Amino acid sequence: MMTEIITSLLLLLGAFLMLLSGIGIIRMPDLLTRMHATSKAGALGIGLMACGFAVFYSENTSLVVRAMAMVVFVIVTAPVAAHVLARAGYFVGIKLWDGTIKDVIKERYDLKTHHLGSAPRKRDQD
Repeated sequence: MMTEIITSLLLLLGAFLMLLSGIGIIRMPDLLTRMHATSKAGALGIGLMACGFAVFYSENTSLVVRAMAMVVFVIVTAPVAAHVLARAGYFVGIKLWDGTIKDVIKERYDLKTHHLGSAPRKRDQD
């Protein structure tokens, strides 16, 4: 009985986060904010749903290990993939939202050489 309740809560919460991720794709104004919505809510939603699956099939160790491996894989790869896609979108010229306050990459990116410089070092003041 308790297993079904925990499973139901994890699956419902995961489905709700996936719904929020889908709404974020539709409602957000530009690529970068859409990527943020999908990578955060989507990865957590998939992770919670896989945890619900693992709780429901807790007697089968191989299924639990596979579900946990999937959770780790999604949590590790989703932010990296979102970062790479957002950065590629920026470099090909996808326009930012008009409400964007600061564009840090613009200061460091050379359009001619396509080289992205690192942040200037903060020097210790003696």
